[in-house]
Amino acid sequence: MSTQEIRKQVAVALEAVNEKKALDVTLLQLPHESSTFTDYFLICSGSNPRQVQAIADEVDERLSKGMHVEPNAREGYNTAEWILLDYVDFVVHIFNAQRRAYYDLERLWKSAHHVTPEELLGKAKPAAVAEIVQTEAVPAEVVPAPAKKAVAKKPVAKKAVAKKAPAKKAASKTVKPAAKKKVAAKKVVAKKAAAKKAVAKKAVVKKAVTKKVAVKKAVTKKVAAKKTVAKKAVKKAAKRK
Repeated sequence: MSTQEIRKQVAVALEAVNEKKALDVTLLQLPHESSTFTDYFLICSGSNPRQVQAIADEVDERLSKGMHVEPNAREGYNTAEWILLDYVDFVVHIFNAQRRAYYDLERLWKSAHHVTPEELLGKAKPAAVAEIVQTEAVPAEVVPAPAKKAVAKKPVAKKAVAKKAPAKKAASKTVKPAAKKKVAAKKVVAKKAAAKKAVAKKAVVKKAVTKKVAVKKAVTKKVAAKKTVAKKAVKKAAKRK
């Protein structure tokens, strides 16, 4: 997909989150070496679970109907603490305040460039975008005379492929840490959820044990009372004899 097409889709997602009054909207263009992971992070917050879900719905609907683009993955919709919509070339993160502060993606990706709407739409080009445009364009000195254009295209394409091969290999090494960070974040969430379940389970077990002990004590008390009554009855019968 072309860079311009990706920017158009990101712009639609940006309009959608602003339409639903998302808070602290941030658009990050990830460093060039991380581009095989994704190009952009669109990060925002909702003040409550309903707003978080409404923002996600609006982004999904606008990109689906307007651009005919569906997310590659949807995560976290039911809990509405951190909804992730993965469109491969860009990822939309919609947080509640607590989760956003905890994971702090802006700090985690502090090397990323903060993109303004003007830069995104091409009215102003940041250095990172200029680099991408330059790498995509064919150098002027390589372009042959008009009559030889068709012949000259093949070696230029091969040269571009040859350049991309080591870059792709180098980029693949940087993908792993990025993917690991994402997996680590998920593991933290899963671990906390498991810990909460364990605590709740212990509380239930403790309550059940306490109840069982109380019942046992009550039964023991009743048995002791019956024994006392029986002893008194035996003594009375002995005195009568």
